[in-house]
Amino acid sequence: MIEIFGLPLPVIAGQVMLGLVNGCFYAVLSLGLAVIFGLLRIVNFAHGAFFTLGAFGAWMLHLYLGLGYWMALLVVPLVVGALGGTFERLLLRRLYGLDPIYGLLLTFGLVLFIEGGLRVAYGTSGQPYPVPEALRGVFNLGFMVLPIYRAWVIVAALLACGATWWLIERTALGARLRAATEKSALTQSFGVNVPLLLTITYGAGIALAAFTGVLAAPILHVNSGMGSNLVIIVFAIVVIGGMGSVFGSIVTALGIGVIEGLTKVFYSEASTTIIFVVMALVLLLRPRGLFGREGSQ
Repeated sequence: MIEIFGLPLPVIAGQVMLGLVNGCFYAVLSLGLAVIFGLLRIVNFAHGAFFTLGAFGAWMLHLYLGLGYWMALLVVPLVVGALGGTFERLLLRRLYGLDPIYGLLLTFGLVLFIEGGLRVAYGTSGQPYPVPEALRGVFNLGFMVLPIYRAWVIVAALLACGATWWLIERTALGARLRAATEKSALTQSFGVNVPLLLTITYGAGIALAAFTGVLAAPILHVNSGMGSNLVIIVFAIVVIGGMGSVFGSIVTALGIGVIEGLTKVFYSEASTTIIFVVMALVLLLRPRGLFGREGSQ
């Protein structure tokens, strides 16, 4: 059997695959965060809370209405995204043009409100969410057994990332969004409804977080603190990739997932801190991030 540094190749390959699954969660979450910062210049600290709302939304639809996973995957991002758009229109919009710290503090307050409410209503213990019938079972890859649901997570996350990148970088709507944030007054003079575009942008970023929450619900126990456990990692990924860089967030998230997986094999104690070591090195060598543009910092 082939060995690398004394470890069987199947063990290493298995950890790379599991790291890729985690990287896909990171990718969709960091993508929404990068979209919001890149287009609105808002440090959205509430991103993890909306991820938690997505998971709870799927769980509550199943518990109270008997609706399955596929319906939740469609409905929950739309509903949570609409809540995010409402938050932007009523509160966040008042802070545009001010120091970014005000937006961070407002979204941090929203985190306390959402997570505190869920904690009071459902406690802190995790709630199980069933894997859909069509995605149960495993694939035998030879070097590892991969659950079908985790394979679906990889496919769904990559499709979501690819579609978002294409929408922002290759469509007329994406061009309008970029113009609205860079030259707001000029764009509005051409008849473009800039406030509506900003609301849609924030809501879409939040919908991505909720979509990730639904994807995560069958893997992670649904609990009020599940978003807090991920948001710091996601912020680090956005910094490494370059603040506001959609492509950078996707590539960095997948890479960090694989690095974490390999670290668990060779030095498991460092698996939870390796991302911050990488972030420190990147900030030392390239302060604007790996894919950040000049002037983005």
